[in-house]
Amino acid sequence: MRRILSIDGGGIKGVFPASFLATVEESLGDRISDYFDLIVGTSTGGIIAIGLGLGLRAQEILELYQEHAAAVFPQRRGPALVNWFLGPKYKPSSLRTVLEEKFADRRLGESRVRLVIPSVNLDTGQVYIYKTAHHERFELDFRSPVVDVAMATAAAPAYFPAHLTPSGTALIDGGVWANNPTGMGVVEAIGVLGWDKSEVDVLSLGCTTTPLNLGPRALRRMGLGYWATRVMDIFFAAQSSASMGTAYMLIGHDRVYRVSPYVAPGRFRLDDVREIPALCGLGQSEARNALPNLRLRFLTERAQPFQPCHKLTT
Repeated sequence: MRRILSIDGGGIKGVFPASFLATVEESLGDRISDYFDLIVGTSTGGIIAIGLGLGLRAQEILELYQEHAAAVFPQRRGPALVNWFLGPKYKPSSLRTVLEEKFADRRLGESRVRLVIPSVNLDTGQVYIYKTAHHERFELDFRSPVVDVAMATAAAPAYFPAHLTPSGTALIDGGVWANNPTGMGVVEAIGVLGWDKSEVDVLSLGCTTTPLNLGPRALRRMGLGYWATRVMDIFFAAQSSASMGTAYMLIGHDRVYRVSPYVAPGRFRLDDVREIPALCGLGQSEARNALPNLRLRFLTERAQPFQPCHKLTT
């Protein structure tokens, strides 16, 4: 069997999948990354994926959120919020500092598992996907500093500025097109790696799900004032639905195990660090419920060691 771990984007709500995986690891007594052949992650999920790929335990990644989120997402009031209409809400320097302290100068090619991390090229409008060297034609990305990969996939429009790579490419958050990367992971497995669809299982972790609540007058109120605060909710819901639909079509509903609990509208925001304890508790609770199924489907044996097609030279 080939197993894929997919982790959604969601800002500070990444505490949920990090806590979920940390709880599973605590029960397993082993690194969760050793049981997956491919990990795909977007934005905050991309940071988690990178950490897992480099051999960090999920608890270490969870502690990054718990200890440093307040510095990355300072809770401001007053004029700072007004300035948000003129530029990004947060400076990227704090996030970069946290990532550099944890990942130092490590490269994507040091990952112990295949990784796929999406972003978008702001100059061309084309998708820009970082990949480990799990195919002969992937000759460059494995040399990329993981800090740059993480900064690119997490550069959420309006929250952070575009990330400039060392070569000068402007990249923004992969959540613009693949906030839920499940379908992308299945396409990579079948279309690039050539895995048989009957042998692929996917554990798909969201960052909680909020039901759409547009109201009965939504169809008649199509002005900018009405949609400005709602269009992103619709976008994320539709993209996630399309991504899951792609995965279901390619490998079947029974091969995708999705965990993204429904919560009330407005319960969690992308940058509200005050909700970290609640998100952590929710992750633990969901992992407790899911563990019996996970043991049967994903934790029976370790994945085959990843042998990249191209390796870093020392």
